[in-house]
Amino acid sequence: MKSDCREQLSAGRHAMAHLIHIWHEQNAWSHRVLPALADCLDLARVHNSQISNLRNGKLASPGPEVFLALGQTNRILHAGLFPIRDRLAKLHPELLKVLTESSVPLLRDDGKPISAGEFFEIFVGLMPLPSGFDWFVDQHEAVKLSEALAEYFCGGKTWRQCREKVMASFPSKKNIRRERFAEVMAGLRDYTAEELEGELLNLYATKVAINGPIHKGVQGFLKELRDLIKDKDTSNN
Repeated sequence: MKSDCREQLSAGRHAMAHLIHIWHEQNAWSHRVLPALADCLDLARVHNSQISNLRNGKLASPGPEVFLALGQTNRILHAGLFPIRDRLAKLHPELLKVLTESSVPLLRDDGKPISAGEFFEIFVGLMPLPSGFDWFVDQHEAVKLSEALAEYFCGGKTWRQCREKVMASFPSKKNIRRERFAEVMAGLRDYTAEELEGELLNLYATKVAINGPIHKGVQGFLKELRDLIKDKDTSNN
């Protein structure tokens, strides 16, 4: 039982690190954003180093205030920036600028924001990740998935032929993300595992914009990419 408990705690800490990583990657945040928001709005206190270590799976025993801060900031982001815009503009205009560019909350499968208690349950392995975030990609697979993306989105056409349509479907407005996506599609670089995990929601949204949603959403999209890789490996062998 002791072994099972340790495995559960280890899996929970890994899942939490994955979730926090995706949250930051989706929004292109530094580890300072959430602590700054919690401090600016007088929420529970969380330090930059705690967020950084939580994201890297190195925070073994965070206090309850950490989970309270995560839950409170997530709930506020889900409500939108309008109620807090004036306060942020007065106290922390740089933070407002960052959040205006991107402030996507973490949601459960029912569309409600993950709460403080649910963050804790994920951390200790009592609650699984929401299905929209339950994916893991290693570095070797990231290279193959990057290669598969161009074939998947262009359907046999060259990047030059499909570039305009695909780029118009890619939802992120951030130049760095758009440039990185274009380079991957053109075969000039590959996504790292971390980049790909953080970009999957945008990539799936691109797929939906081009030819509609698929069964099981992001998970189904990732499965189709993986199946494409398997088919290609099989044909090469």
